[in-house]
Amino acid sequence: MYFPEYRPRRLRQNENFRRMIRETSLSIDDLIYPLFVTHGEGIKKEISSMPGNYHFSIDKLTEEVKKVRDLGIPAIILFGLPENKDEAASGAYDDKGIVQEAVRAIKKAVPDILVITDVCLCEYSSHGHCGLVKDGKVLNDLTLELLAKTALSHAEAGVDMVAPSDMMDGRVAAIRASLDGNGYQDLPVMSYAAKYASAFYGPFREAAESAPQFGDRRSYQMDPPNVLESLREARLDIEEGADIIMVKPAMAYMDVIQLVKSETGYPVATYNVSGEFSMVKAAAAKGWIDEKKVVMEILTGLKRAGADIILTYHAKDVANWLK
Repeated sequence: MYFPEYRPRRLRQNENFRRMIRETSLSIDDLIYPLFVTHGEGIKKEISSMPGNYHFSIDKLTEEVKKVRDLGIPAIILFGLPENKDEAASGAYDDKGIVQEAVRAIKKAVPDILVITDVCLCEYSSHGHCGLVKDGKVLNDLTLELLAKTALSHAEAGVDMVAPSDMMDGRVAAIRASLDGNGYQDLPVMSYAAKYASAFYGPFREAAESAPQFGDRRSYQMDPPNVLESLREARLDIEEGADIIMVKPAMAYMDVIQLVKSETGYPVATYNVSGEFSMVKAAAAKGWIDEKKVVMEILTGLKRAGADIILTYHAKDVANWLK
């Protein structure tokens, strides 16, 4: 096919033509909205580095979830801010912990939305790391028991899916065994399979109050230059029982999304993380970009790369735009 016989512009000349041949489409059905829950009552406190996102007390959280449901967004993912932290991260698996209580409240008030919970210890540990620590080292195998215990407590509270984000080796198998052994064999697991040690997480550390008190997370989160390693991580999690696998962050890792999707064929989620969100918000506030057009282009690009599901702080805006 050569010009002038073939003219690609023929099918670009108006919006109806463009709609008919569009290869990738973004839908409200693709979205998961992250939310942050804290103790207290009547609390809706904006997160300074993430405009439009808040710390909610449970009463305010249920009001927000109703709004999310009414927009047609099918799912939320919860992150908890405990009242107290300790070295054993006991708030993570406390039956009356902040996330457990929030799950119960949401499932009672808004039963027709999917509630997903982040399974990790960082928000609940005094040292801010995702596992137990001894002599400055994050202990993998001893952490698995607590992650499994946390996931089970979320299941008992009524969650619809758990999402381990810790990046400990073997955590999916430990969680799957705990859930299956206690009658929750139908509860799916969405694993953060390829989670990179990224600079894009900065605003989230404020949102979740989870910054490490020493060192960093590079001994368990992936090294950003690595691509093939992501495929090994994804396959391990699939073999251990993950139902959905996630790539995090999103924008700088589209090649990873594409590889994981094409090589595994599994449902793939990606997390459009806080730093990615905040950069767009900051540029839009300065008038440097058209926020709606940029956000839609970014999320469509993630779909084009192979993501089936997108966790994004833009979800409410996108739902309104798509409607």
